[in-house]
Amino acid sequence: MENFVVSARKYRPSDFKSVVGQDHITVTLKNAIKNNHLAQAFLFCGPRGVGKTTCARILAKTINCKNITPELEACNNCDSCKSFNTSASMNIHELDAASNNSVDDIRNLVEQVRYSPQSGKYKIYIIDEVHMLSNQAFNAFLKTLEEPPSYAIFILATTEKHKIIPTILSRCQIFDFNRIQVADIANHLQFIADKEEIESEEEALNLIAQKADGALRDALSMFDLIVTFSAGSKLTYQATIDNLHILDYDYYFKITQSLHQENIGEAMLIFDEILKLGFDGHNFIVGLSSHFRNLMVCKDNATIKLLQVSENVQKKYKEQANAVSLSFLLTALNIANQSDINYKSSKNQRLHVEICLMKMAHINAALTMTASQHGEALKKKVS
Repeated sequence: MENFVVSARKYRPSDFKSVVGQDHITVTLKNAIKNNHLAQAFLFCGPRGVGKTTCARILAKTINCKNITPELEACNNCDSCKSFNTSASMNIHELDAASNNSVDDIRNLVEQVRYSPQSGKYKIYIIDEVHMLSNQAFNAFLKTLEEPPSYAIFILATTEKHKIIPTILSRCQIFDFNRIQVADIANHLQFIADKEEIESEEEALNLIAQKADGALRDALSMFDLIVTFSAGSKLTYQATIDNLHILDYDYYFKITQSLHQENIGEAMLIFDEILKLGFDGHNFIVGLSSHFRNLMVCKDNATIKLLQVSENVQKKYKEQANAVSLSFLLTALNIANQSDINYKSSKNQRLHVEICLMKMAHINAALTMTASQHGEALKKKVS
């Protein structure tokens, strides 16, 4: 039986052009290589799973490549590239600072730096999770980081830049990685699905991308999980919401319609059904607030691009946004927000959410009454 390789490893970018959603980083690094303006210490910082270590490895491979392409990518054919691809390179050293964070570990690294590369132009030291180094280790590293040999390049990676001491930060060229956009993650998942001959639904890929919260590695892990869960090589929206335990959009559309029509009974029954499916009341309120926010976004064509969902779901949002007033949405959003704030302190949390739904179901009546009273006041004032 062939060993299964997770997508995060199988489709890990091997050159700058295949890095997803970090164009500002890759363009800068390629320009630095082109103009021979390479710093001797880089700091790659940003959230998990956005490509920090991957970009460090690509940079390390590219600057030692003997036949860089006109597009400033590694050729993958020279001896240096081949040794890197087989993890046999003597010029690239990786250190995991999470488990090698003592002064002795840094002293060993500093000792290695003294020796020039046997082949190739540079020796590159990649230190992952550098914020885990102790203060003593940081201090032992300072002098080497400030005045390294001409052949040594340090690439530090961290998810917690604020934990790194200022004296280290001042010696590095800092690159801030962004959270990857939902559309970029969804497109990359579609690319992998096509490569693996997996039939996928657009709504499913978008949902995975949203749930990943900007981390491509998390998205790929969820993708693998749901493909394994599904019967056959097919990735469906229903399998995705079942496996990730996400409440279907349709519940929010239905309950919003019931509230707008002042149908308290139907709204209460829908909420009961949601609870029976195993969803928490607090998560429901948070999701309902997000739903109202998305409807408000659809009210203006200029802000509709903020709605990060598939085209089919976007059509549903537009339809419901046209059916409900902005006043209703603003009032409902305020009620939901207050319910979210007070949820944990409530003794009867189910009743707390039900009261919130009752208030929302009377919004239109309250707005009509307010408008009527305002009209009567104006008439009296004129007369």
